[in-house]
Amino acid sequence: MAKPKSGKYRQDEHIVDNRELGIWEALIPVFALIGMLAYNVYVFGDNAIGGSNQFILLMGGAVAAVVGFFNKVSFTTMIAEVAENIKSTTGALLILLMVGALAGTWLISGIIPAMIYYGLQILNPTIFLAACVIISAIISVATGSSWTTSATVGIALIGIGDALGISLGMTAGAVLSGAYFGDKMSPLSDTTNLAPAMAGGTLFSHIRYMSLTTTPTILITLIAFIIMGFTIDSTGEADTGGILRSIEATFNISGWLFLVPLVVIFMIVRKTPPLVALLIGTLLGGLFALLFQPDIVAGITGATQLNFESGYKGILNAITVSTSIETDNPALTELFAARGMEGMLPTIWLIVCAMVFGGIMEAIGALSRITGALLSMAKSTFSLFASTVGSCLALNITASDQYLAIVVPGKMFAKAYEDRGLAPENLSRTLEDSGTVTSVLIPWNTCGAYHSGVLGVSVADYFVFCIFNWLSPFTTLFFAGFGIKIAMLKDKLKDSRSGA
Repeated sequence: MAKPKSGKYRQDEHIVDNRELGIWEALIPVFALIGMLAYNVYVFGDNAIGGSNQFILLMGGAVAAVVGFFNKVSFTTMIAEVAENIKSTTGALLILLMVGALAGTWLISGIIPAMIYYGLQILNPTIFLAACVIISAIISVATGSSWTTSATVGIALIGIGDALGISLGMTAGAVLSGAYFGDKMSPLSDTTNLAPAMAGGTLFSHIRYMSLTTTPTILITLIAFIIMGFTIDSTGEADTGGILRSIEATFNISGWLFLVPLVVIFMIVRKTPPLVALLIGTLLGGLFALLFQPDIVAGITGATQLNFESGYKGILNAITVSTSIETDNPALTELFAARGMEGMLPTIWLIVCAMVFGGIMEAIGALSRITGALLSMAKSTFSLFASTVGSCLALNITASDQYLAIVVPGKMFAKAYEDRGLAPENLSRTLEDSGTVTSVLIPWNTCGAYHSGVLGVSVADYFVFCIFNWLSPFTTLFFAGFGIKIAMLKDKLKDSRSGA
């Protein structure tokens, strides 16, 4: 997954343990943050992400800092942890900027309009949502990256869904369900490698064991979207014809435009760093804009014809600032708008503020204390699984970081699973079923902020439709509660002796 920080970084991270900090003191910043965010969203609604939520995260960090001062944690220690947290998100912030740039050049080059144009002819409203799940899953398995999936086919599918009159929340939920299925099951994914490393297992054993809970979850998700496809109201095929004519009248649509996304996907499959792949995709998008859409490039600068100056200015404007393409269809004019790098700044701001809160919570030992308290309540095998799920969810909320939601519980619970005679695959599977997939459901988590910003759909709008994501923790608890496919250490020992 093209995520904030490398799995290796988080795997080696030291977990701060402050024995002087009580559990209720550790929870004070959490309750304060949730309360402040709830009221802030009530007051500002969808506009809360524009800046006020970011300040609330800083206020949550301030509450955590006060708790830290009372427990003999120095300001220097807290700032150092915050600095380390922010430093570790450098890759994510640069990727966000490049996603904004890529969206701009892919719009003016006609790549996104071409995807929508051909997609409207292939994907009718009845099968669209299920197709979104399958397409996103395939791309994500191939690339190991839900982030790249959102930034490429996700943007196009959102556009197609909007043109078909399907709720943006539904489309985003379908895209993210498929993207996170692929992210979990791909051996190229950071989290898929990180989870067994934390639990003490092996990669492919982890993937095989994880498929036991993932397969029924994705099947239920597909069934749900198929049913939705038969029940949703859409603009219908008559409106689609008008949209196709408007796209043809505005852009030079050609199959050659698909060379650019194919090159980007090929590079990522070949393990090219996502940042490099997105940069090359952006530059190729700019080149194809000059070749295929010269009038549009000139038009967005106010020039009457394309020359070196208007071409340079048009491409740079698409990369850096908001760009809109006028069509004879008001709905398409609204759809054919990109925000460039500038449009990613609110999301970057949110991530930085979230890392401040998470860094202070880590520095004062609150994350360790909360996880330890959950572990102490695990008196049975099911309660151990439930404590792991609860710990992953709590860390996704409090630390705003998907990696910490895997690393901290992984380190804390590994010995407990071993003492119960449970194979490490039980822990690694539970870490992914509850840590990896739920990160996108938290607005201030790096994953939630990223996908919401890239797809242009708020977490509140897509939350209920991310069926795969919120269903996965329940599936893993169902298996644990009924003792289904719970691997034991003695079984693994027998397998190894028999050469299995």
